[in-house]
Amino acid sequence: MTDLLSHPLWEADSLGSPLPDHDFGVSVSLPLWKHVVGYEEGDPEVVSKFRSGYPRFCCPPAISEAFGLAELELAAEGERAIVFPRLVHAQRCVEFIAREGFSGRALEWTDEKHGVALFPAEAYLKARRFWRFCGEVVSTRQACHILGRTIDEPTVTVEEGRAASALIRQRLADLAGQKAEDVFLFPSGMAANFAVHRMLTTLFPERKTIQLDFPYVDVLKLQQMFGRGAHFLPLVDETEYEQLKGLLAGEKIAGLFCEAPSNPLLRCVDLPRLLKIRHDVQPEVPLIIDDTVSTSVNADACRAADIVTSSLTKSFSGIGDVLAGSVILNRASPHHAAFSAFLKEHADHDLWHADAVALEANSRDFVQRAQTMSRNAEALADHLRDHPLVERVWHAKTDGGVGYETLRRENGGYGCLFSFLLKDAARTSEPFYDALRVCKGPSLGTNFTLVCPYTLLAHYEELDWAESCGVPRYLIRVSAGLEDIQDLVARFDEALALAAKAEL
Repeated sequence: MTDLLSHPLWEADSLGSPLPDHDFGVSVSLPLWKHVVGYEEGDPEVVSKFRSGYPRFCCPPAISEAFGLAELELAAEGERAIVFPRLVHAQRCVEFIAREGFSGRALEWTDEKHGVALFPAEAYLKARRFWRFCGEVVSTRQACHILGRTIDEPTVTVEEGRAASALIRQRLADLAGQKAEDVFLFPSGMAANFAVHRMLTTLFPERKTIQLDFPYVDVLKLQQMFGRGAHFLPLVDETEYEQLKGLLAGEKIAGLFCEAPSNPLLRCVDLPRLLKIRHDVQPEVPLIIDDTVSTSVNADACRAADIVTSSLTKSFSGIGDVLAGSVILNRASPHHAAFSAFLKEHADHDLWHADAVALEANSRDFVQRAQTMSRNAEALADHLRDHPLVERVWHAKTDGGVGYETLRRENGGYGCLFSFLLKDAARTSEPFYDALRVCKGPSLGTNFTLVCPYTLLAHYEELDWAESCGVPRYLIRVSAGLEDIQDLVARFDEALALAAKAEL
């Protein structure tokens, strides 16, 4: 396998390669700006070259083949199939497409009791929306098992997988200062968010949620599509805290969602102010904080949150070859008993056994890696902030404010992520991106530096709306890896020098 720290896949001929470059890589190489645009517009010259893709968005080949096998064995004429980890996930998919007037059915399949949703072919795009936004997905390892395909990894038993899941839960609990029984694992970070949202809207029916600050795109979409919907306060100005106070005074709310820090603007809600508003107006409403970017190494979200969600796909794994998510319940929360009872009854209890073993091994040096990536991100962000071609840098050290500092651990850093905007961005962004000698594609938290034009990837069909929320269309997001920082700085300077020529 290529060492992506010293030999990144950055040139045009790497288009569509998995990142990392083996069958389980959860990202995909988009080395040129035009490739990002082509992917968003469905250009066959681009998408036909994909040998991987972030599994919720773009099914890797083995997963697509597993869908095809399920169709061959189970589907009636004119039906399509999507395979899920368990029957209950397939049932939820069928319920989701029924809201759009499509009938479907869910079946148990294989000795491992996977779930399969079957539905009319015209409902396929709707069903894939459920797959994307709810995150209850089969992994490439699971798909290979379904297909009977040998993988280049040691054979793993179910018992070994359960032991690995237990080790992961204990590892996360120790970092969060909670107990292992308060940690719940899911097949993706979005599945963790979906479980929390499903729990809140079940325990507090007929109530909306509130999303605070501009979040990762699918977290907001999830709240808008399910339950009673959501109020969205992007916190572009101070008056929105008064709006929040008015919302809490006017109606009962199922939960308050935010990120610490947010993706991609690296901000954090003013938590002391938020907690006072909650205390004064609706003290019982739970607060959910996603700490994917900061990680539990750098910040203690349980200082404020009732529930902490995280994508373990990112820094916790680091290698980028396994999808997983977690929910951690704060034992100090007044809702702890109710939340614990719900999740013990309705949540997934273990990861797919081969994924669990891979994730447990990947995360053994999580603390050291998270610290290094955080230091590299801070150093690179500081360097770019002083560069004459850089218009703006967003980083939690400068943009997280009192909210992030409330959670930051003693000697804790700010996470692996930052974003920036070039001057004359419409002209300079593409030549900079194309020349940058690092891996380029979706996801974050990989051991290797990973860059993407975030707004184009996440909000291509709503760029004006994103800009109205303070997210420029040419924003470039950087997930700093474990490379030598001087080498990393030199790579960025080289690409900036080429972009500067384009500006002239």
